[in-house]
Amino acid sequence: MGIKSTFISAVLATLAAVECVQARAIEDASLARRAGPTIYLAGDSTMARTSAPHNGWGEYLSKYVTIPVVNKAISGRSARSFTNEGRFTEIERLVVSGDLVVIEFGHNDGGSPNSASDNGRSNCPGTGPEVCKSGKTGETVYTYNYYLEKAARSFIAKGANVIISSQTPNNQWEGGSYNGAPSRYVAYAAQAAKNVGRGASYVDHFQSVSNMYRELGAQKTNSLYPKDHTHTSPEGSDLSAQAFVQAVSRELNGPTPLKQYLKPNLPVVW
Repeated sequence: MGIKSTFISAVLATLAAVECVQARAIEDASLARRAGPTIYLAGDSTMARTSAPHNGWGEYLSKYVTIPVVNKAISGRSARSFTNEGRFTEIERLVVSGDLVVIEFGHNDGGSPNSASDNGRSNCPGTGPEVCKSGKTGETVYTYNYYLEKAARSFIAKGANVIISSQTPNNQWEGGSYNGAPSRYVAYAAQAAKNVGRGASYVDHFQSVSNMYRELGAQKTNSLYPKDHTHTSPEGSDLSAQAFVQAVSRELNGPTPLKQYLKPNLPVVW
C-alpha cells in the first residue's frame, strides 16, 4: 500500500472514530434526558465531599432520592466566593429544564468585607441592593441575598427548579445545654426564596436538624462533632441528609418539587 493510500485510510479511520464518539455522545445525552432530572448541590464544607473525620451531608443525599445527585459544593466557600469563582456559572451551564438545584450557604458568609484583611468570603451586610467595597481589593461586594437570588434566577431561566436551604446548625449542645438560636442567614435564606418567587422554594434545614438534635440529646449530638463545632462526622452528615429529606417529605416549609423524587420509607429523625 502506497503512502497516499495509507494516509487516506488513516483519515477515514479517524473520521469513523470521530463519528462513533459523536454518536455515543448523542446517545448518552438522549439516555440522560430519558433518565429524568438531576439534583445539583451548591454549598460549603457542611455539604461538600471532604475526608475523614468529616464529610458533608450532600454526599449522603443520593441514599434517599431516586434521581442522580451531583455535588458541586466546595469547602470554605460563601455565596460571594462561590459566585466569584464561577461555580454558580458552572452549574448554570450544566442544568437543563426539569433539573433541581439545592443552594445552601451561611457558615462562611459573616464578617466584614470593608476590612483590609477581607477574606474574599464576607458579604455586604443586608438583604437587598446594598453594596460595599472590599478593603483589600476594592471589589464591589453584594449581599448574601443578592448572590443567592441572582444564581437562582439564572437556573430558573433554564427551566430548573431551585431549593434554597438554610445552613445546618453548629453543635447546639456544645457546653452541655441546648442552644437552638439560628444565625441571621437562616432568615436571609427564607427571604431569598421568597424574593425569587416562582421556581424557587425554601427548606429550613437548620430547623429540621435542630428538631433532630433536641431529640438526640447532648451526649449523642456531641459525638457527631469530632473535629469542631461546625463539621460533623460521616454519621452526623448522613443524619443531616435524613433531616433534609424529612423536611421535604413533611413539607416543613411548604411543597418543593423534590418531594416526588424521594424514596419510600424514609428514616424519621424527629
